[in-house]
Amino acid sequence: MTDTPGTPVAPAPGRLRALIEHPRFERFIIALILINAVTLGLEAIPAIESTWGDWIDWVDRTIVAIFVLEIGLRFALHRGRFFRDPWNVFDFSVVAVALIPQTAAFSVLRTLRVLRALRLVSRVPSMRRVVSALLAALPGMGSIVALLGLLVYVASVMATGLFGAAAPEYFGSLGASLFTLFHVMTLEGWPDVARAVMDELPWAWAFFLVYILVSTFAVLNLFIAVIVNAMQAQVEHDLEESQADQTREMRRSFERLSAELGELRSELAGIRAAIGGARDGDKA
Repeated sequence: MTDTPGTPVAPAPGRLRALIEHPRFERFIIALILINAVTLGLEAIPAIESTWGDWIDWVDRTIVAIFVLEIGLRFALHRGRFFRDPWNVFDFSVVAVALIPQTAAFSVLRTLRVLRALRLVSRVPSMRRVVSALLAALPGMGSIVALLGLLVYVASVMATGLFGAAAPEYFGSLGASLFTLFHVMTLEGWPDVARAVMDELPWAWAFFLVYILVSTFAVLNLFIAVIVNAMQAQVEHDLEESQADQTREMRRSFERLSAELGELRSELAGIRAAIGGARDGDKA
C-alpha cells in the first residue's frame, strides 16, 4: 500500500511505536502529569475550589481522557505483552481508579486520584531506577528490620527491669519501654529521657550510649548499605541492558545491510545477464 507511487507507507504498528516512544510524546505526558498534580492540589484549597472548581474539574477530566487514550494506544501496540510490564500495570491501575463512578459507595476512591501524580515515577527513567532498586533491596531490608526489632525488644525488656522504678513514665511497662527506645533510636529528644533516668541512676548513661551506638549508628546504617548496593546493581543491570540493546540494534542493522547487498548483487547479476544477452543478439 502506498500514498504515492514508489513511496511505501510504514505499517501501523511501526507508526504507533514511533509515536508512543517519541521523546516529545513522553515530555507531553510528563507535562500533563505535573499539571494534573497541581490541579489535584488546588482542589484541596477551599478558597480556590469554590472559585475555580468547574475549570479545575474540566482540566482534570480532559487530562484523564488523554491518559485513557495513551493507555489504549500502549495496549494496542503491546497487546498481551502490555500486562507483563509492572509499570504498565501500575499506570493502568492508577488511571482506572479515575474511571470508577464517584458515587457514595466509592467516594473514598476520590481521594486516590492523587495517585495519578505517581505516574511521574513510571515516566522518568531515573525515578524508575530508584524505585526498582528499593524494591530489589526489600529482602535484605527485611532481615535488617527483623534484627532491629529483636534488638529493640531485648533492650526494652532490660530497660523495664532496670529503669522502671526510676522513670515509670518512660519505662514503667514493656509497651512504654518499646515506644521510648524507638524514640531514642531516632535521636529525637533522647537526652531528656537519659537525664530523667540518670537523676536516679547516674550509671544509666552507659546503657543509652551502647544502645544508640548499636541501634542507630550500626544497624540503621545497614539500611543505607543495602540500598546503595541495590542501586549499584540496578545501574549495572541497566547498563548491561543498554549494551545488549545496542548490540541487537547493530545486529539488525548488519542483517538489513546484508539483505540489501544481496538484493543489489541479484540486480547486478540480472543487469549483467541482460547486457550479455543483448551483446549476443547483436553478434548474431
